[in-house]
Amino acid sequence: MNIEEQLQVEHSKANALYIANYIGNDQSKFTELVGLFLGDDYRTTQRAGHALSTVFDVYPELIKPHIDKIILNLEKDVNDAVKRNTLRILQDKTIPEAHEGFLANKCFDYLLSNKEPVAIKAFAMTVLANLCVKYPDLKNELKTIIEDLMENGTPGILSRGKSVLKKLNTIISTV
Repeated sequence: MNIEEQLQVEHSKANALYIANYIGNDQSKFTELVGLFLGDDYRTTQRAGHALSTVFDVYPELIKPHIDKIILNLEKDVNDAVKRNTLRILQDKTIPEAHEGFLANKCFDYLLSNKEPVAIKAFAMTVLANLCVKYPDLKNELKTIIEDLMENGTPGILSRGKSVLKKLNTIISTV
């Protein structure tokens, strides 16, 4: 199968699953998919992100050699699908120490932006909450932002915000 051609067939859960099943636990095929996800074509990156997340759910270890590139890809002006799928993956991974500061700043920017969709904000909350375990000094700032977002939040923001606040309350601050 030509993964790039298959991505162009349609944007659907069924196609993402079809591609994910083809890739399976094959690192070289996964590397090809990551390359498409990190590209510049909107449609390709969007569709590759869906397949990437699907493979990651079953074979999370495949992401390890690519985690630096995936994080640094957020330095570019990427589309919402790339942001969403990147943060979705990162909420379940240990962030390499070299990228923690960059990623924390990026996630705070996403939370404070009026332009970011709910899913990006929700995943950003979780990534930041995970970082708060290691860096509890971030906890109060994150709590304040989440509480502000929840004041007029969508059901998605309210649900994730409530869950993240509960986690943050278990973290002991050093401040």
